[in-house]
Amino acid sequence: MAHTKRILFVLILGGFATTIFGGDTPQPTTRELNLINWMEFQKWVPEPIETVLLPTGTLEPHGVLPNGSDNLAPERMARELAQPLNAFIAPTLNYGVTGSMEAYPGAFSISREAYLAFVTDILKGLARNGFKNIIILNGHGGPQTAILKEAAQTVSTPFKVRILLINWWSLTADVTQEVFHQNGGHAGINETAYIQHIVPEHVHKAWYKPELAIPYPKGSAWSAVPFPATIGLYEAGEGYPNFDAKQASEYYQKVNTAVLNFIRDVIQKWDDAGLFR
Repeated sequence: MAHTKRILFVLILGGFATTIFGGDTPQPTTRELNLINWMEFQKWVPEPIETVLLPTGTLEPHGVLPNGSDNLAPERMARELAQPLNAFIAPTLNYGVTGSMEAYPGAFSISREAYLAFVTDILKGLARNGFKNIIILNGHGGPQTAILKEAAQTVSTPFKVRILLINWWSLTADVTQEVFHQNGGHAGINETAYIQHIVPEHVHKAWYKPELAIPYPKGSAWSAVPFPATIGLYEAGEGYPNFDAKQASEYYQKVNTAVLNFIRDVIQKWDDAGLFR
């Protein structure tokens, strides 16, 4: 079998290194705002890079998964999507509005008022720095979703910035059905698969038992604070973790592809409409 050698060239442009792989489009030295310096940032934003990915989550229990699963998933997703979207990655917002699980060991929660003000200022800062598209990759639901939506609505028009909020597990519900042929859940079969693919050494199958799970209530049937289980199933009788490594890999790849295609489609529609150009 013939093999093609990929040759790396490094050009020094305006005082910083730009890496080119075998004739591909020049790339910044990093996609992460935590690692880039101000001079290189100035070279790339707002042209040719006008999109930034902002992972958001919280710390709360997830069955036998890490407490930071809501951070780990969107953070890794951002790293997978940054290059094909030609985007930078903002630092992850690791603390969020945890809600009914904040009583469990290791959980943290920020008040609604503090979180709204904090996120709003971050979105304003990203807009002021020249980004035209802010993609919030959210890993935690509940009231946090409504707060992020409110912050986006507050910032978008005054700053002429386009903001997309994605709850990745909900957006890719059809992928869960495709791969597992059942519904998922909080720390259920779908989220467990994604996290297992990322950090398998921190997914403790030996500690798992079905009693850790409970179906979410339908309508107003009941509510409990703290929530009585750390695995919440979207449907009774299904969504329990199976820890299948092959399915985890398949799910991981298909979720990332689905999210990537959706973001591309939304940005294209914004462009076609000429919004905030």
